[in-house]
Amino acid sequence: MDKENNKLNLTEEYYSYENPFVSLREYFSMKARNKIYKKFIKMCAPSEHSQILDLGATPDMKLKDSNFLEKRYPHKHNITVASIEDCSNVAETFGLKKFVHNKSKEALPFRNGEFEVCFCSATLEHVGSKEEQIFFLNECMRVADKIFLTTPNRYFPIEMHTFLPFVHWLPWSVFQKIVLKLIGPFYADINNLNLLSEKEIRKMSRSLSKEVIVTSVRTLGLKSNLIITIKER
Repeated sequence: MDKENNKLNLTEEYYSYENPFVSLREYFSMKARNKIYKKFIKMCAPSEHSQILDLGATPDMKLKDSNFLEKRYPHKHNITVASIEDCSNVAETFGLKKFVHNKSKEALPFRNGEFEVCFCSATLEHVGSKEEQIFFLNECMRVADKIFLTTPNRYFPIEMHTFLPFVHWLPWSVFQKIVLKLIGPFYADINNLNLLSEKEIRKMSRSLSKEVIVTSVRTLGLKSNLIITIKER
């Protein structure tokens, strides 16, 4: 019973269902994700036959901004969804090709170049340390010809997981202590939240197997989301 209650508490902390600011976050998140979807279609140009991996999906069906690719993309039967969580409900609900369970911090369970595109929205900030983020990015590049990854910009004024303003601009260890005191342990753990700036991604790119470009989406005139794609030769 205690384990089940802990699981429910962590779910609540992760999704913030009861937070009074969640509706406001959804509003601005949907605006950003609509822009992201348009950029995805323009930059990756998937055809009706393109095999797409949606990596890091969520089983959540309550929030409007969850699984926005599945809600909008017309050729859903070509999407394979993968996650460390059970997203079989997502595959069934949207009529996707299949759901595949992958393990955190391990190689993805796919062949080299199995997909044309690896789409990954707001997951990179949840995979751990910088070294683990580099490993994750290289795995995305291994299994797909093209990648399209989004992650929140650390230097957007409001941190959208905790709803705290500006404190995520402080040294990360200080931010974690503040989050631990004000909110709880979940987002104070680097395995659950490790935001990146554009500069940090460019620095990480030296350790990647392929050259990348970093673009962005703006909310209220400021860079809210960063987009990582493979640079075409």
